[in-house]
Amino acid sequence: MTGGAGFIGSHFVRRLLSGSCPGYETARLTVLDKLTYAGNTGNLPLDDPRLRLVRGDVCDRQLLLDLLPGHDAVVHFAAESHVDRSIADASLFARTNVVGTQNLLDSCLHTGVPRVVHVSTDEVYGSITEGSWDEDCPLLPNSPYSASKAGSDLMARAYWHTHGLNVSVTRCANNYGPYQHPEKMIPRFVTRLLAGGSLPLYGDGHHRREWIHVDDHCRAVQLVLEKGEPGTVYNVGGTELSNRELTGRLLHLCGAGWDRVSPVVDRKGHDRRYSVDDTRIRDHLGFEPAIPLDAGLAEVVHWYRDHRSWWQPLTDPAEEGQ
Repeated sequence: MTGGAGFIGSHFVRRLLSGSCPGYETARLTVLDKLTYAGNTGNLPLDDPRLRLVRGDVCDRQLLLDLLPGHDAVVHFAAESHVDRSIADASLFARTNVVGTQNLLDSCLHTGVPRVVHVSTDEVYGSITEGSWDEDCPLLPNSPYSASKAGSDLMARAYWHTHGLNVSVTRCANNYGPYQHPEKMIPRFVTRLLAGGSLPLYGDGHHRREWIHVDDHCRAVQLVLEKGEPGTVYNVGGTELSNRELTGRLLHLCGAGWDRVSPVVDRKGHDRRYSVDDTRIRDHLGFEPAIPLDAGLAEVVHWYRDHRSWWQPLTDPAEEGQ
């Protein structure tokens, strides 16, 4: 698992080691993670003897060539993923997401890794006014982040089409859940409310996103790993809400009012709406999300309320109480 100490990757690792996944009781997992600000070893069950953590970069070809032999699958979570950071400086996103993915795919090819899953995002499609994207829609990314992920998706396609690498791609809606870094919208809003601060809502708040609990996303990735077709893309959708609707639900769960919301200037090139058609993964692989959004959000608020020692060191002290 590349990026296995990050938010989604660590959930996937814990899932496979939990004993709840038949066939993985004796599986041995290797996590490769650069341990940037977004990686956290506290997210991982490091005392489990089936887990090995290697600190390293997917751009380090020699490391990959040394590490990959003997592994029967690679799930590629590692990525720079914050849109605002990509707007400020896209170079790291191009390096990690495009060059790093190419390096990983090539290393898997040369070391004979028999199965690869590349984890991507619905943002590669760009913005859509009505309807939903299916997997055959053109890629029209609008942010440097989504452009870098689109490049990595196309690199995966090229390694399948040109070299026959057994790689599948997932494109998922926005994830939320415990252990998510507080730079992301839901944990940022929840932690600011818990700290007595205000919420910065971009523009008019009517930008629309789909949301899926990270546990549901990890089930989808596992299905693709086990049953997905080579060279195939699988959309993974969620529940659609406007940012304003989501904000209202978080305010309610935290016992706060709209006086805690401060509209801010909109993000550059802010996509208006994302929506994916995930018929393929539902019909072909039998995937169905299991966690309703309201129940998932309530769980998240409870988790951050009970785990202040986890998130407080990750927040900007200047933001607390503002």
